[in-house]
Amino acid sequence: MRKLLAIAGLALIAISCQDDKGYSIKGTAEGIEDGKMVYISEIQNPTSRPEIIDSTEIKDEKFELDLAEIENSNLSFLEIEGLDGNVIFISENQPINFEIFKDSLRASEVKGGEENQTLTTYLDHLKETNKKVGQGRQQMQQAFQQRDSTQLRVLQEAESELMDNDKLFKKKMVKENPGSFVSVMILMDMMNMKAFPVNEIKELYKGLDDQVKQSAIAKSLEQKLERESAVAIGSKAPNFTAPTPEGEDLSLEDIRGEVTVIDFWAAWCKPCRVENPNVVKIYEKYHDKGLEIIGVSLDRPNQRDKWLKAIEEDKLPWHQVSNLEFWNEPVAQQYGIRAIPATFILDKDGIIVARDLRGQNLENKIAELLGEE
Repeated sequence: MRKLLAIAGLALIAISCQDDKGYSIKGTAEGIEDGKMVYISEIQNPTSRPEIIDSTEIKDEKFELDLAEIENSNLSFLEIEGLDGNVIFISENQPINFEIFKDSLRASEVKGGEENQTLTTYLDHLKETNKKVGQGRQQMQQAFQQRDSTQLRVLQEAESELMDNDKLFKKKMVKENPGSFVSVMILMDMMNMKAFPVNEIKELYKGLDDQVKQSAIAKSLEQKLERESAVAIGSKAPNFTAPTPEGEDLSLEDIRGEVTVIDFWAAWCKPCRVENPNVVKIYEKYHDKGLEIIGVSLDRPNQRDKWLKAIEEDKLPWHQVSNLEFWNEPVAQQYGIRAIPATFILDKDGIIVARDLRGQNLENKIAELLGEE
């Protein structure tokens, strides 16, 4: 099950604050002894871990801390000495109140400021959705063990409806809160879920207020959206040029056919090697009808011999290119490759019409594009 809450995404968010009423925190901490330290941390650099910015002691099961007025809000964290976990909140120039639960910091309550209210609404939705999905999965397991196919189908449909509602909720939250950095957080979660078209997320991002887009995390998200939308389904495949085994430069535009497959692979990649015979059969069946394939290898530096040996052993008859730079392969970087095998299927105009198809699914798509169904 994909995590609906991308904590790694949460930990990077920082945007401009729109309020100017001072920044202070106070809270109750029932059951926590005097002298335990309360630490407040926030992100100073989007690529680094949170850094502690201030601290105070618990006294009479309470704590209070006045912090300097801030120009920019950050997603922040409250931790208590000796306790696991943290409390996620948003630093705002507003009084922020905490009710700390000793046995579960993450269940603690935060009140104060519009941003924290929006964050609470979003987190509550995620918790409830995750709870329902978890319950449904347990019921599915029972139905599977009892071989109750009817009940299993009902539960699967219910989960699908939950996921659809979650998607609608996320999009609604972003549209209704264009000036909130919680919207940036939601868009990051949407990216991490891999369940939304990149171009749809990009359009939602465009609708955010300009002030929100000035944050470091928003700019980072914008760059990621630009990279991924360039190779999203419906986009024209970016051209590239790379060396062939013979040392000559070959570009995508040089070999494009009625249907073109860009195949990212490597000699060291076992799933790639297992799939190669299937691709060979497809190539032999459809090459004369307009199919072209260009393999882009992510083999390691100084291992050209292994690349060439794999081409020979697997009897790969199509075009091959590689800079032999492993995961730093420029073409792989250009296409956002994070795992292989990976494929991009292009129509006659060079538009990406499908991605990461294998076996019969790959052949069916090629046959469809060539009118061979």
